[in-house]
Amino acid sequence: MDERVREHAAVLVDWSARIEAGDNVVLSAGPDAHELAVAVAEELGERGANLLATYSSGEVTRAYLRAHDGDFDENPAHERALLEESDVYLSLGGGRNTSATADVPGEIRQAYSSARTEIREERYDTRWVSTVHPTRSLAQQANMAFEEYREFAYDAILRDWESLAEEMARLKDLLDEGTEVRLVSTDTDLTVSIEGRTAVNSAASVVYDSHNLPSGEVFTAPAATEGVVSFDVPMTIRGEPVRNARMTFEDGEVVDYAAEQGEDVIGEILETDAGARRLGELGIGMNRGIDRYTDNILFDEKMGETIHLALGRAYDACLPDGESGNDSAVHVDMITDVSADSRLEIDGEVIQENGRFRWEERGSERTE
Repeated sequence: MDERVREHAAVLVDWSARIEAGDNVVLSAGPDAHELAVAVAEELGERGANLLATYSSGEVTRAYLRAHDGDFDENPAHERALLEESDVYLSLGGGRNTSATADVPGEIRQAYSSARTEIREERYDTRWVSTVHPTRSLAQQANMAFEEYREFAYDAILRDWESLAEEMARLKDLLDEGTEVRLVSTDTDLTVSIEGRTAVNSAASVVYDSHNLPSGEVFTAPAATEGVVSFDVPMTIRGEPVRNARMTFEDGEVVDYAAEQGEDVIGEILETDAGARRLGELGIGMNRGIDRYTDNILFDEKMGETIHLALGRAYDACLPDGESGNDSAVHVDMITDVSADSRLEIDGEVIQENGRFRWEERGSERTE
């Protein structure tokens, strides 16, 4: 076993999920995440945690959804009971086909996503963390050799997370103190309110309200969105490629949209429910261990010199006590490159220009 697999497992268990003796842990592993699952199980055993391992497969999900009539149980008692008794939920991505569910009818996907709202809430009540094991399917999706992709993935995952958390805290403080954010770049001029919101310093640990490994972003829950934004970073959404999407917001809602490719899947998302037409997240990437696009949102949205916006659900960690943010059955991120001809303003003050924060020195350029 590559020693970095063991390092990945240790970071996940200790830094990210903060697992202790006696914790009830659900470990959901993809078919090609076997090595990482073995390493995580060993770490859990050494710490005296209680392990229940489950299997997660895009092919299994496809088979189930294509055979179903779409009338899904909205609160399956057996799954709810499992999550209610769990302290930690670890998701180890590692599928064999990144487009396994691409031919599932849109209305079935919508119904399934909506029916699982309460189950997602139960999972969010645990110390949940999602990560991926570098696989050949992910390497292929990123247009990289497997060995090259593995180096890339571990550069992003095995970071000095404490140091990065300290740097990201500077941006968090600016967002917490601000009331309005404006993003200006080619084909983009968007303004959102962040008044009263709390930004999350997403440093790959539940103690920071951060649930992805790798992470490396600062995000908040925007409101009162106005303007136009273009998403020029290629991505796959629900198994379908999306290229050069553009959205117009008025009174906080998407009123117009287009895309060179994948316009139908965007429309499908927007029709999920009322909250799907509003933003739930504004995120600013700060992980410079991620130096190229890979068509995987877990990595791409964290990359330095990018900003992402999510349609749908807002995270409670960004909201004042007692306030409900945007509610939706979906949370779909889309990314814009801000490495050139761009600026990010907080209350009229430029805090990032052409991908560099005002406290940064211009360093080496990332790989495209």
